[in-house]
Amino acid sequence: MSILVTPETKFLVQGITGGFGGRHAQLSLDYGSQLVAGVTPGKGGQTFADSIPIFDSVVKAVSETGATASAIFVPPPFAADAIFEGIDAGLDLVVAITEGIPVRDMLSVKKVLDASGTKLIGPNCPGIVTPGKGENSHGGCRIGIAPSYIHKAGNIGVVSRSGTLTYEAVWQITSAGKGQSTCVGIGGDPVPGMTHLDVLKMFNDDPETEGIIMIGEIGGTAEEEAAAWAKDNCSKPIAGFIAGATAPPGRRMGHAGAI
Repeated sequence: MSILVTPETKFLVQGITGGFGGRHAQLSLDYGSQLVAGVTPGKGGQTFADSIPIFDSVVKAVSETGATASAIFVPPPFAADAIFEGIDAGLDLVVAITEGIPVRDMLSVKKVLDASGTKLIGPNCPGIVTPGKGENSHGGCRIGIAPSYIHKAGNIGVVSRSGTLTYEAVWQITSAGKGQSTCVGIGGDPVPGMTHLDVLKMFNDDPETEGIIMIGEIGGTAEEEAAAWAKDNCSKPIAGFIAGATAPPGRRMGHAGAI
């Protein structure tokens, strides 16, 4: 099985007409993912890749295509509104790839999110992949920017704050002849959607996830909270790694969570 998304999950891309969003939308299509719509206000009626309809709003896209998830490739000043659109449309999952969303905007998002039925991965994250079982794991669900070719269907769940360390863990699992149930890059922003603990609980409840890799970074207490819960509640083996030991004064850190 998997968590959050399956190879059958239908999703849309908000910001599909931008260069970054369009490039990764095409890579998801190439992977065999069920990308069914794009959303760019003012460009409704156009198509992407000659077959994917573009809509002016998420509500319209959902009603026309049955999408249950979205990927957000929208500039930071407008990304919070894009998340609100997904919540208003009743999406099960929103994946915010955008980096640099103002913290004040995310505090507003968090308040609305907590009262909704929508789950948020990100922002500032690589997204989520549930590998397919076809050749080279083709036919999986890829929502975000993770390289598809490193994934392989299997029984190891991966959750990580770091994008590049997610890819490293996934590739080592694949190279060892194993595979992944689902890989979730939750991002490193100070006001995130899903946390390590949220994802650990899902992996623990997934009957086909047999082991878990959890990758964290310095900054905050989320990893420690997840470890404390896992010690008393998780029935599956976990390999945990926290990257970094200290944030030197005056040193620019790559992720906001390290502040």
